[in-house]
Amino acid sequence: MSTSRTASVRRAARVGALVLAAALVPTAHAAEAAREGKSGPDAERVLSAIVKVQTRAAPQARSSASLGQEREGSGIVIGDDGLVLTIGYLIIEADDVKLVDAGGRTLPARVVGYDHASGFGLVRSLVPIATSPIALGESGKLEEKEPVLVVNHQGVDGATVAYVVSRRRFTGNWEYKIDDAIFTSPPALNWSGAALIGRDGRLLGIGSLIVRDALTAGETVLPGNMFVPIDMLKPVLTDLVKSGRRAGPPRPWLGIAADEVHGRLFVSRVSPEGPAEQAGIKAGDIILGVAGSIVSSQAEFYDKVWNFGAAGADIPLRVLQGQDVHDLKVHSIERGDYFRPRASN
Repeated sequence: MSTSRTASVRRAARVGALVLAAALVPTAHAAEAAREGKSGPDAERVLSAIVKVQTRAAPQARSSASLGQEREGSGIVIGDDGLVLTIGYLIIEADDVKLVDAGGRTLPARVVGYDHASGFGLVRSLVPIATSPIALGESGKLEEKEPVLVVNHQGVDGATVAYVVSRRRFTGNWEYKIDDAIFTSPPALNWSGAALIGRDGRLLGIGSLIVRDALTAGETVLPGNMFVPIDMLKPVLTDLVKSGRRAGPPRPWLGIAADEVHGRLFVSRVSPEGPAEQAGIKAGDIILGVAGSIVSSQAEFYDKVWNFGAAGADIPLRVLQGQDVHDLKVHSIERGDYFRPRASN
């Protein structure tokens, strides 16, 4: 057997042991037990189906200020035709996409779709990937205290045995909210687009963030990672593959980053040339209400904006600017229209 093949088998065996450890040995010593080298079911499939995603944003991309021009993370092969699922912020405005497979080959790829509501992104390899896709699991059945495996593009060297510590709503200041996010601990590094693998070797979630409060119980606060549950992908997967976006009216987007501080929504940033900036909203303002209703949390703010109408609706906001309260109308747009390169530019 060749040296490279021997190394591949050993890596696969270690991944298999980690899968078994997560499923059968729910203790703090699971990772150490995996080093014994016992092979497990579907080990090579788990290893080879997780790839590195490398992207470069288009020149003058608006997202570069917050996400950088060059981005790197992980992706998971979920289709026989080279379809790869990743976290969406890696591919926003990307004009160059490459995948690096488990064997170290660099493969050209293209963006297939992006869904801001969930945070998922899809790319497809332009050449065949020598692997079998990972099947989608049922994240809704994942319970707290269950052991899981977090694997990034580094393969077994980037694998972490973790536990689900909470299932709850998550809001981010980029006009983002999901109701059943998966939080795990201990924290795993290189989390962007990492795979959350369950007991049966199926995909349960995609890595989005590292957080300080994966679990908050009394005085106990545990850091960890937030994963977008795979069940959010299933209703929109066909739409994303077909047209690049989910079907139906898009949500209104304002271009406001607002942070919760003691029951107040402080504007920390507005997107340059975005709807909020054009309406006169600035960093340092405080969002008081939407259409006459008081808001004091990100969740309240988003729900009222999204329930007001589809993208294109004028959203009435009450804003504290310095010592003065102003009623402003923000002409919302679809978020994709803000990032999409314009032919006139």
